[in-house]
Amino acid sequence: MDKLREAGAAVGEWVDTSLLKSPARLALGSFAIVILLFTGLLSLPIATETGERAPFIDALFTATSAVCVTGLVTVDTGLYWSGWGLGIIALGIKVGGLGIMTLASLVGLAVSRRLGLTQRLLAAGEARAAGLGDLRSLLRTVVVVSFSVEIAIALVLFPRFLTLDYGFWRSLGYSGFYGISAFNNAGFTPDPLGLIPYAGDFWMLVPIGLGVLVGALGYPVYLNLIRGWRRPRDWSLHTKLTLIMVSALTVVSAGLLAVFEWSNPDTLGDHSSAKSIGNIFFQSINQRSGGFNSFDIGKAREQTWLLEDVLMFIGGGSGSTAGGIRVTTLAVLLLAIWAEARGRRDMEAFGKRIGTEVLRGAVAITLIGLFIVIIGTTVFMAQTDIPLDQALYEVVSAYATCGLSTGITADLPPEAKGTLIAMMYLGRVGSLTIAAALALNKQRRVIRYPSERPIIG
Repeated sequence: MDKLREAGAAVGEWVDTSLLKSPARLALGSFAIVILLFTGLLSLPIATETGERAPFIDALFTATSAVCVTGLVTVDTGLYWSGWGLGIIALGIKVGGLGIMTLASLVGLAVSRRLGLTQRLLAAGEARAAGLGDLRSLLRTVVVVSFSVEIAIALVLFPRFLTLDYGFWRSLGYSGFYGISAFNNAGFTPDPLGLIPYAGDFWMLVPIGLGVLVGALGYPVYLNLIRGWRRPRDWSLHTKLTLIMVSALTVVSAGLLAVFEWSNPDTLGDHSSAKSIGNIFFQSINQRSGGFNSFDIGKAREQTWLLEDVLMFIGGGSGSTAGGIRVTTLAVLLLAIWAEARGRRDMEAFGKRIGTEVLRGAVAITLIGLFIVIIGTTVFMAQTDIPLDQALYEVVSAYATCGLSTGITADLPPEAKGTLIAMMYLGRVGSLTIAAALALNKQRRVIRYPSERPIIG
C-alpha cells in the first residue's frame, strides 16, 4: 500500500511539473484527447448514412480535420455521414475554432466565475491576449463574435436553401453547418459537390466568403476594433498590420489568380466576366485558410497551385480560426527586410518600434513551419506515387489547416492519411507551441559571451 501511495504521489508530482507548469504540453495533450473523443463519436454506426461503422482511419482523419478546422476529407462529407454525423463534425469544428483551452476556460468561468493561473495562461496564449488582465474581455469577445457571425450567416443562407427545395429541417441544418464552417475557416460542406454548383450564386458565396474573412482576422483584432472603432489612430499595431496584410494579400492573390485562371476553360474560362470576378475574389479569400472552393482545384494550373501553396503557408491573423504562420509574422519579416535595406537599426511601423525578440519569434515560426512542411512532403511522397506539386499542395494545405485539395485525399493509402493527420495536428497547435512543449526547461544566463557578427549573404 505504501508503494502504491508513493507511486501515486510520483505520478501526481509528474503531472504537476510536466503539465500544469507547461501550458504548451497541456494544450498538446488536450487537443489530442479531444480528437480521439470525436474519433470515437464518428466511429459509431449512427454517424454514417449506411449505418455501418466508419473505418478507424477515416473517422480519425475526419475528426482531426474538424477539430483542427482544416476541411480535408477522405470521404464525401454530404454523402457518407448521416445527419447525426454532420452534427458531430459541426460540433468538432466549433470546439476546435473556439480552442480547447479557451472553451475550458469559458466553462470554468461560467461555473466558478474564477480562472486559475494555468487556465489563464493557456487561454491567453491560445487566443493571443495582450495580457492576463485582458483575458476576461477577450473571452467575452470570442463568444459574442463567433456566435453572432455564425448565426448571421445561417440566417442569410436559410431562405436560400428553402428556395432550393431542401425542406425546412435540412435547410436549417445546412445553413447552421455552413455558418459554423465558414466563420471557423473549416471548409467543410454538407453538399456532395461542395460549392462548385453555386459558382455563380452570390447569395451563397458572399455570406460564406465574408464569414471566412471575418473569422481569419483574429479575436485580438475584434476586441481592439470594438473598443476603438471610432478612433482608427488608436488601434494597436497588431490590428493595423493585420488589416493591411489581409487586404493586400486578398488583392494581390485575386490579381494573380485572374492572370493564371481567366483563360482556363476548366475553372474560370467558360464563366461570364461578373461570375469570374466574383469567383476570383471568393477564392482569393479562401486561398489562405478558408478551404472552400467554387471551382475544381484539381483542374487549375500549376501556377495557381504554387500561388496557393504560398498563401496557405502564410495563413490568417494571429488568434484567429485560420492557420499558417499568420499575416503579422510575414509583416514583421517584411519590415525587417525594409529596415535592413534602408540601413536602419530598428524596425518601425506607424510610429512604433518593433523589438528584436519579435523578429526572432517570426523567424522561428517561419523556419519551423518550413521544416515541418519539407519533412512532411518528403515522407508523403515516399508513401505515395504522387508528384511533387500535388504532394506539396496537400501537405501545405494540411499544415496550414486550409483544406483545399487537388482531389487526391480520398485515394491515399492509410499511411499517407496518417501523415496528413500529423500535419493538421502540428499546424493547429502551432509551431511555437510544439517548440515550447519540447523544451524541458528555460535557462536565463547571467553571463553573456562577447558578440561577433558573422558574414551574411
